[in-house]
Amino acid sequence: MANIKFFSGEKFPLEMHKVKIVQKLNLIPIEQRLECLTQAGNNSFLLKNRDVFMDMLTDSGVNAMSDQQLAAMMQADDSYAGSMTFDKLESKIQEILGAQYFLPAHQGRAAENILAESFVTPGSVSLMNFHFTTTKALITKLGGSVEEIVIEEGLNPTSDYPFKGNADIDKLKEALARLGAKKISFVRMESGTNLIGGQPFSLENLRQVAQICREAGVMLILDASLLADNLYFIKVREASCAHKSIREIMLEICALADIVYFSARKLGCARGGGICTNNQALFERMREFVPLFEGFLTYGGMSVREMEAITVGLTETLDEDMISQGPIFIEYMVDELKKRGIPVVTPAGGLGCHLNAMEFVDHIPQTEYRAGALTAAMYLAGGIRGMERGTMSEQRDAQGNEVLSEMELLRLALPRRVFTMSQVKYAVDRVEWLYANRRLIGGLKYIEEPKVLRFFFGRLASTSDWQDKLVAKFRADFGDSL
Repeated sequence: MANIKFFSGEKFPLEMHKVKIVQKLNLIPIEQRLECLTQAGNNSFLLKNRDVFMDMLTDSGVNAMSDQQLAAMMQADDSYAGSMTFDKLESKIQEILGAQYFLPAHQGRAAENILAESFVTPGSVSLMNFHFTTTKALITKLGGSVEEIVIEEGLNPTSDYPFKGNADIDKLKEALARLGAKKISFVRMESGTNLIGGQPFSLENLRQVAQICREAGVMLILDASLLADNLYFIKVREASCAHKSIREIMLEICALADIVYFSARKLGCARGGGICTNNQALFERMREFVPLFEGFLTYGGMSVREMEAITVGLTETLDEDMISQGPIFIEYMVDELKKRGIPVVTPAGGLGCHLNAMEFVDHIPQTEYRAGALTAAMYLAGGIRGMERGTMSEQRDAQGNEVLSEMELLRLALPRRVFTMSQVKYAVDRVEWLYANRRLIGGLKYIEEPKVLRFFFGRLASTSDWQDKLVAKFRADFGDSL
C-alpha cells in the first residue's frame, strides 16, 4: 500500500486516482433544505438527489468505477442465455473467491432472499456476529429468528479493539449446545459489520467459527459484501497476516465458509450480486430460486454490462491501493472529529464515519429516534445525506412494541474514490457546528409507518419546532452562506 509522508509533517490521506468524469453538485440554501426535508417526511431515503450536496447515505452502488470497468462494459454479450459475459464473471469468481459454483443475483438482498427461502424454516434460528436489516427481515418473514453472537466489545462505541466484528466463541458454543444443530438454519458471519460501525472480524476468529461449525454439523455462510474493507483491516491489523497477499487472505476467508454471498454494489463496485459455493448439493438446492425470483442462470437479474464491470472490479479488489481508499479517508474523518471532542465510533471501521447519536443527542428520548433526528439535522446543517442506523432501522416485535437499538448511529458513508479532501473537510466542519448546537435538535415521530423495513420509506414529523430554531441559528452563525 502507498506510504506517503509530507515534508510539512501534516498527516492526511492521498487520493491514489485522478478525476476524469465529474458530476455537478448543488448546495441549496438551508431554508430550501428544510422544505425538502419536510416533503421527504424527515427520511433521508426520500430526499431527491438534486437537493443533496454530499450523498453519504451509502456505498451501495455509488462507488466510483474505474476506467477499466467502464471500458469492459462496452464488451458485453447481451445473450439471454449462454452469455460469454457470464462465463467471464463465473471464471473470475472461481479465480478470486475459489468457489466452483456461482449463482447470479441482482443485488445482495436478492441473494439473501434465496438463502432464506432455501434454508430458513419456521422456528429455526440463525446465529450471526451481527444482523443486517434486510437479512433479519427476510428470515423473520419466513418464521425464523436471529440471535447475535458478537463480542461485547462490538457494542462498545469507543474502543481501540481492532476486530469488533468478531463472533464471541463462548456465545456460539452456548447457542449450539442450547438449540442443537437441527434448529439452527445457519451461522452467518458478516464482513465489515454494517450496523455496528463497519467493524471487521479477524481471520483467526473466522477460523475458530468455521471449526466449531464443522464439528457441530452447522452451515457457515459469509456475507462478503464489505469484504474489501475487511481484507484491508486484516492486512494492516492482524500481525499474522502482514506477510500475506490480499489474494491469499481472500482465498482463505472464502474457503472457510460453506456459502459466500455478496452485493457487488459494494464488492466489485457495480450493480449486482451473487452466491458462491463449492458444495454441489447446496448449489442445486439454491439454483431453482434464481429463475423464480431473479432471471435466467446466466444473468440473474443483472445487466450484462454491469457483469462485465463486476468482473474487472473483483480483480481490482486485490489492489491494496484500491481497497485502502475507503478506510484511510474514513480514518481521517474519524480522527478529525475525535480531535474536536465529537462522539464517533472507534476504531474507524469501513463503509463510513459513524457518529454516536446515543451521546451526540443524549437529551432526545430514544423512542423519538435519536439517530434519525441527527440524520435530519445533518442534512439541514450541510446538505449532507447520511443514514440512520439505530432504532428506526429495527423492526417492532410481534406485539407491536418498539425495539430499542443497542446502538444509535448516524452513518456518513464514504464511497470509494468519490469525495475530495475538501468535501471531507466540509463535512467535518458541519458536524462540528452541529455538535456545538446539538441541544437545539429535537426528536421525530412516525406519521406513516410501514410494517416492514420502515426506515426505507416511512415518513416522520418533528416533535417540536426545533428545525426552525436550527435554521435560525445557522443564519445567525453563517450569514448568507449556503
